[in-house]
Amino acid sequence: MIRVLLIDDQPLIRTGFRALLDLEDDIEVVGEAADGDEGLALLRERLPDVALIDIQMPVMDGIEATRRIAGDSALAGVHVVMLTNYGMDEYVFEALRAGAAGFLVKDILPEDFLHAVRVAARGDALLAPALTRKLIGRYLTQPSPVRIGGRLEVLTGREREAVALAAQGLSNSEIADHLVISPATAKTHINRAMTKLHARDRAQLVVFAYESGLVTVTPRGS
Repeated sequence: MIRVLLIDDQPLIRTGFRALLDLEDDIEVVGEAADGDEGLALLRERLPDVALIDIQMPVMDGIEATRRIAGDSALAGVHVVMLTNYGMDEYVFEALRAGAAGFLVKDILPEDFLHAVRVAARGDALLAPALTRKLIGRYLTQPSPVRIGGRLEVLTGREREAVALAAQGLSNSEIADHLVISPATAKTHINRAMTKLHARDRAQLVVFAYESGLVTVTPRGS
């Protein structure tokens, strides 16, 4: 059972998302909160697998809440997905720096929303291949990027290959096909790389791949 907690100051949004989630046999909504401060208290009490957090809220916004979640070892198992009305705005980059695993636009299709919750619960980043390139390309132009605590030298050659492919948006199964290994082995390479680099999740691992130069972004015209 995937345990989900909703944190959004708009009751209608929470009600809509909860209605969708409650229809699924493998998903349970364990609580709702209207701001980040209230949400943090519920998170510590109920320890969900996924926290869906609005970026802009009163009292404590989603970015600060995410930053505190990422800094709390007791919440290490919580995967944060940010909710935004606008998609690729400056708040998205701040959310990634704060430790979010990905983000969703609130007008997402219901089937895509449910898929995203399940992806987040597995610990995968919500960065599709096409979006990864655009997102990371813009992310790297922003000031004060977070540096993940590790260096490429700590990775084996195979781990580097797996991380580079993950940064291009490939799933573990696709990485396995590319490297001609089993999906379990691909997952092991990714997990070991995250441990060595002290990356909280796959999204931070993707950011590291670009910041370290393991993967580069070729500028494109708009």
